[in-house]
Amino acid sequence: MARPAHKIFDLAADDRMEDGDGIEPLENRAEETTVLRPRIARDAVPIDGRTGTEDGAEKKEPLSFKIQSDESGILRPVFPKAGNSTGVARFFLSPPKTIPVVDGVRPQVKGKFLFVGDDKFYVRGVTYGPFRPEEDGCEYHTPEVVDKDFAQMAANSINAVRTYTVPPRWLLDIAQKHGLRVMVGLPWEEHIAFLDSKKMARDIERRVRLGVKECAGHPALLCLTIGNEIPASIVRWYGARKVENFLKRLYEAAKAEDPEALVTYVNFPTTEYLQLPFVDFVSFNVYLETREKLEGYLARLQNLAGEKPLVMAEIGLDSIRNGVDVQASTLSWQIRSTFATGCAGMFVFSWTDEWHRGGFDIDDWGFGVTDRDRNPKPTLDAIRKAFAEIPFAPDLEWPSISVVVCSYNGSRTIRNCLDGLRRLDYPNFEVVVVNDGSTDGTGEIAAEYGFKVINTTNHGLSSARNTGMRAAKGEIVAYIDDDARPDPHWLTYLAYTFLTTDHVGVGGPNLPPPEDGPIAACVANSPGGPIHVLLTDQEAEHIPGCNMAFRKSALEAIDGFDHRFRIAGDDVDLCWRLQKKGWTLGFNPAAMVWHHRRNSVKAYWKQQKNYGKAEAFLEKKWPEKYNAAGHVPWAGRLYFKGFEQLLSWSRGRIYQGTWGSALFQSIYQPAPTLLWSLPMMPEWYAIIAALAVFSVLGIEWSPLLLALPLLLFAVFVPVLHACMCAMHVDFSQHGGSRRQVFKLRVLTATLHLMQPLARLVGRVRLGLTPWRNCSVPGIAQPWPWPRMFTVWSEQWRSPLDWLESLESGIRGLRTVVLRGGDFDRWDLELRGGLLGSVRVLMAVEEHGGGRQFVRVRTWPRCSTAGIAVTLLFGFLAACAALSHAWMACGLFYAIAFLFMIWIVKECSAAMSVMVRLLGTENDS
Repeated sequence: MARPAHKIFDLAADDRMEDGDGIEPLENRAEETTVLRPRIARDAVPIDGRTGTEDGAEKKEPLSFKIQSDESGILRPVFPKAGNSTGVARFFLSPPKTIPVVDGVRPQVKGKFLFVGDDKFYVRGVTYGPFRPEEDGCEYHTPEVVDKDFAQMAANSINAVRTYTVPPRWLLDIAQKHGLRVMVGLPWEEHIAFLDSKKMARDIERRVRLGVKECAGHPALLCLTIGNEIPASIVRWYGARKVENFLKRLYEAAKAEDPEALVTYVNFPTTEYLQLPFVDFVSFNVYLETREKLEGYLARLQNLAGEKPLVMAEIGLDSIRNGVDVQASTLSWQIRSTFATGCAGMFVFSWTDEWHRGGFDIDDWGFGVTDRDRNPKPTLDAIRKAFAEIPFAPDLEWPSISVVVCSYNGSRTIRNCLDGLRRLDYPNFEVVVVNDGSTDGTGEIAAEYGFKVINTTNHGLSSARNTGMRAAKGEIVAYIDDDARPDPHWLTYLAYTFLTTDHVGVGGPNLPPPEDGPIAACVANSPGGPIHVLLTDQEAEHIPGCNMAFRKSALEAIDGFDHRFRIAGDDVDLCWRLQKKGWTLGFNPAAMVWHHRRNSVKAYWKQQKNYGKAEAFLEKKWPEKYNAAGHVPWAGRLYFKGFEQLLSWSRGRIYQGTWGSALFQSIYQPAPTLLWSLPMMPEWYAIIAALAVFSVLGIEWSPLLLALPLLLFAVFVPVLHACMCAMHVDFSQHGGSRRQVFKLRVLTATLHLMQPLARLVGRVRLGLTPWRNCSVPGIAQPWPWPRMFTVWSEQWRSPLDWLESLESGIRGLRTVVLRGGDFDRWDLELRGGLLGSVRVLMAVEEHGGGRQFVRVRTWPRCSTAGIAVTLLFGFLAACAALSHAWMACGLFYAIAFLFMIWIVKECSAAMSVMVRLLGTENDS
């Protein structure tokens, strides 16, 4: 999927650690007072009892594990040799929980997983049938056969069954008896041109409704599937949008008959591009026979699923062509890989080799884990063992983890956070709470939980995170905000990513709790929230601070967080510093936390304003990361709710292959153009203000009234965008009547319009503007005429080495420098700002004996846009003078003059860097 070339810069951090604005001087660090609390006892060796050194001991190297698999497909880490302690001990995870099927408790979607009541429900299923119909037309034999099959399933760690047709109700009763839940298929003619006839479409909807009625409300009902693998040729025939709309129609029909039922559509790679945001969870049939390809594709599907659970509706292997032993070993690692990549469940295709389809028995396939006579294959024992060890093998060598919670006046939410940490299903961790000078009783609340509490005076978010890092005893330090609540397996998925990769940092998604209320729901669907940026499906460019973990030795290697970032931006800075070291960051879609959004418009405004300030802080430290307009052009793809999908009018291009024959058909979203991104930038409001001034001046000079249509257009574009975003939000959980939903959409659109303005206020207050001063402090700015510098050297160096040395010196003076391209007749360009720069060309003369004479030519470069704007306002000033509109004339002359000064100043700023580095001799 193509990545946007330019995105609006978003930060994510907790802005409540605020006690004044600005960057804190390095020397203003106060002493800390520590209150140590004993950890709550767990059924494992405490973290202090692990092997390795304690406080004050030598620093440890980052954890680095390579993973190998034994014959059963179980992943085992290869540990360093004896004597090189890694601080890792043997602990065991809790086994999968058996959840009984009882009346009144139905499966629900909570984040990336399915739940039954308060228990997470991992789907461990097999497909079942259809079989040759009996005399009464039943496709599932007799109750006696089904009872025997289901009893055998339950005895082999299976808790779910998938049928492709609507089963008789007695089958659901038998499933309930054995603790099984059923994914019920609602069959219809997906393989024909089903939309050619309105009568056929209505008949399909009618049969879907009848199928739902037959099993509605049954406690053994896991979910309903409104379709299965519509052929790519049929989707291509109608176009994806028509098929999506029809599937939404079937979804609504199923929900109308059983509102509490979970409804999904089973897709497959050939129509991966179908966009079905209305389904309750995402389901795919995937057949890939190598671990690397399967895990890579599952990572892609997780990103396509977004905030919804991902269930593999079919995974399997034919034993006739591959042999039963290969089938057993393959399914073993397929099951483990599926759950390890964060899937909410899976179905093995199939329970038995017996299968009937299209009026015929299928005899040349052997996908079953039992044969046609229900005799177990070796595969059944393999999947039993794999299902009993999900989501991970219980005896993996799990690293010790320290969870750090930093809080400043977080008494309203920290109790929920600590409750979640107490319920973590991880065998080897500690919790460190840093109370950063709270005055609302936060420290006392934290002390109630028996965690380690460190009380300090208020130094800001970054300082508090460093305090927690220094107190941490684990090899991994995981950070969570005090207004976030972790999923029970949060640490498990983070740790597994560290075990299986060389990443020094790993993050996961943060989802808004559905119970937060309507205003928080509007904020959650507005821009500016905590987001992750991915370079690939598994490697991140940025992970947000509310859900991130790092190897402690990597944090120590870069001296932790920069404590000058008091309120936000510290996570961005840390990620950039780690990547500058050559290290990488990872992302695990299952390592999720519930993160409360702001619950008032005032709080949202303050948050976004502080994020604007943090952007300005970052630009001062990382000017090379920002473009001339003052925004960060991320290399990766930004993932955030709803907003991203509407950055382009285009739906995207679908890769289908020649004649639609590609096995994996994906949608490629084009990068949003600058013209479409500009109205979402904070500076757009400055353009609106300028057009408003010109429109008012039209009272004196009528030609300026032409600015009025431009003003209306400039206002209309962001309003249109905000309304489009608001219309795509699902408020079914928060709105009752249409009037209430309409109010929520209006509020969401308003927040979309507020967010860039709040960012603009924060950015402007700290000088992050397109016209910001990019000069180097302490360097005189010469007049920017063309110059030539010379250097004599007695030691030979290659021309490339000379240029690299010059480039390094320029960067050392905190100046943004660009390299010339393959067709450019210049080597380097020093950016003085948005409108002015200096270009550099170097030549090296050889004088024998290793001696060299280096010539460096520099000349100013004024941007075409800057010159055009200056000439435009000069022309308008002249026209106004001829019309005796002196107020307009004076304004336009002033604007033209300011643009001219702006260009000269930026060219001068860039030239001053060259003068500082190379001197002033041989001016030309």
